[in-house]
Order: sequence, then C-alpha cells, then structure tokens
Amino acid sequence: QSNVIDWANEKNLIKKGNSLKQFGKTQEEVLELYHALINEDKEETIDAIGDIIVTLIILSKIHKLDAVECLESAYNVISKRTGKTVNGVFIKDSK
Repeated sequence: QSNVIDWANEKNLIKKGNSLKQFGKTQEEVLELYHALINEDKEETIDAIGDIIVTLIILSKIHKLDAVECLESAYNVISKRTGKTVNGVFIKDSK
C-alpha cells in the first residue's frame, strides 16, 4: 500500500479534485477484469485485479482513508451476515 501511495504522490494523483477521475479509472479496470474473466485469461485477470486494488488505494488516500481499514470495516460487516449462496452469489437474509 505504501509503495502505491508513494507512486501516486509522485504522479500527483492524490488530490481531492481527482476523486471522480480515479473512480472512472476503477470502473475501466473492472471492465478489463470482466473481459479477462470471459476470456479465461489468467495473466490479464491478475493484472486487472491488481490495477483495481491500486485505484482503490489511491481513491481511499484521496479521501484520507486507509484502504486496509476500509477492508476491515467491510469484513466486520459481512462476517456477521447470514444468508445463502445461490448460483455462486451470496444472498444476505433480509432483516
């Protein structure tokens, strides 16, 4: 994470005004992941997942958040969810 933040600082990416641009970059990388999965291209899948993580680390830093803390926060919520997996997708119970 610190290497990504250092690189992003060098490239002048960590600015409040770059938030939506960085979000757009995340969407672009997610689309690349989609195509890699369709094509069953392992190398492109690895690259796309890595690129998505990079864009999310930068986006979190723009908002003065720690990406690992964001992950921990999400995990703390999902780890308590109940539900079932249907066709490979977890469906949480409604409250």
